[in-house]
Amino acid sequence: MQKSRKRKQLELDHKPQSESDSGTKLTKDPYPTHTRPTREECIAVRDDLLALHGFPKEFAKYRRDENQIQFDDGDAKETVLDGLVKTVLSQNTTEVNSLRAFDSLKSAFPTWEEVLAAESKCLENAIRCGGLAPTKASCIKNILSCLLEKKGKLCLEYLRDLSVDEIKAELSQFKGIGPKTVACVLMFNLQLDDFPVDTHVFEIAKAIGWVPALADRNKTYLHLNQRIPNELKFDLNCLLYTHGKLCRKCTKKVGKQQRKESHEISCPLLNYCKNSLYEIKLINSI
Repeated sequence: MQKSRKRKQLELDHKPQSESDSGTKLTKDPYPTHTRPTREECIAVRDDLLALHGFPKEFAKYRRDENQIQFDDGDAKETVLDGLVKTVLSQNTTEVNSLRAFDSLKSAFPTWEEVLAAESKCLENAIRCGGLAPTKASCIKNILSCLLEKKGKLCLEYLRDLSVDEIKAELSQFKGIGPKTVACVLMFNLQLDDFPVDTHVFEIAKAIGWVPALADRNKTYLHLNQRIPNELKFDLNCLLYTHGKLCRKCTKKVGKQQRKESHEISCPLLNYCKNSLYEIKLINSI
């Protein structure tokens, strides 16, 4: 038990050392002299990926231009707390498994009050298909208990009335909730301007030269949020994430998960990768 906790200790998505405890110091660009991506590049990449993939259906319901989050007939409205827990369950697993874990959780415990009251082992069993069940169950329990203690009810809808910095401060108080999770809640559930950086987005950003070659994921998050225009963030993020899952050629990593489709031959980002490598060679030759 102790060994398992050391091995997979929360934070699930690693808080940067430069981030304050309140989670509000996420405004400075760590690479101010790195002038990519430009607005024109962002538009070009978005349009290229949109032409290749179309807009991912699973994200369409979260688009801001719908004025409110839309769901298929019969689907219950997704709350902010739902979104936060879904994002926790998505850590270090596939999208399919994380959604299965959430559905299993809600089937076993229809209300968040029931989740909080459940035995830890029962909660772990309900989400086991999503991986890291003990760690994620502990994180979810902590969120719910802290929320009940501080707010008197299991609800995060009050975040809709706060500023972005205030929301980051609120969510960062929960153990195990770092910048990527906060950014996902901001972008998807609160429909605010933010640009989460998961593994797929991070690898592509490095490959096409949008961040320095030695950039880490947290600094990539800070840099891209400064460089990418707000009105392009949502579509571009969803498309980069989708492309990262499907394409093997524009990043070095080849995932173990079997791709449902392959765009290796026609990957539109290869030209950006070649330009990035050319720039690196020029810099190294100086």
